[in-house]
Amino acid sequence: MKTLGEMGKDIKRLEIITERFSKIGSKPELHPQDLEQVLEESIGYMRPRTSRKISIELKNLLTEEERMIVRLNVPLFDWVIENLFQYAYIDVIDTGKGIPKSKLETIFQPGYTSKRRGWGLGLSLAKRIIEEYHKGKIFVKHSEIGKGTTFRILIPKA
Repeated sequence: MKTLGEMGKDIKRLEIITERFSKIGSKPELHPQDLEQVLEESIGYMRPRTSRKISIELKNLLTEEERMIVRLNVPLFDWVIENLFQYAYIDVIDTGKGIPKSKLETIFQPGYTSKRRGWGLGLSLAKRIIEEYHKGKIFVKHSEIGKGTTFRILIPKA
């Protein structure tokens, strides 16, 4: 019976996908939604369709009274969440000196270095390897002067 229920969800999802494609090019209607509830439903759909080796967590630091209401088009937002399940996320966090905001757009260019010695090729090569060879993305997720930097790497799942 559980499989039948999941098949019913798949049929409903196909109807939603059809609706999504019919709306491409037009401005979507946004409605107030409880963000946690929308995420729980989207993740609940994806969980049985994802490898058991993958851990899916929804961390919520808000109390019941603080629930976040946001304006969303639920079918389109669900699509975003589903597509994020297509990537492996790797966060690399250091405790170095951080990167000034004025440098964030240039750090992946050849020649950029924050060291006294160095050719400034490390991050440009990393970007090329991730984006061209692995069809992924690499970017600075967060950086704070004196505290460090978090790089995020996205690799498409096979």
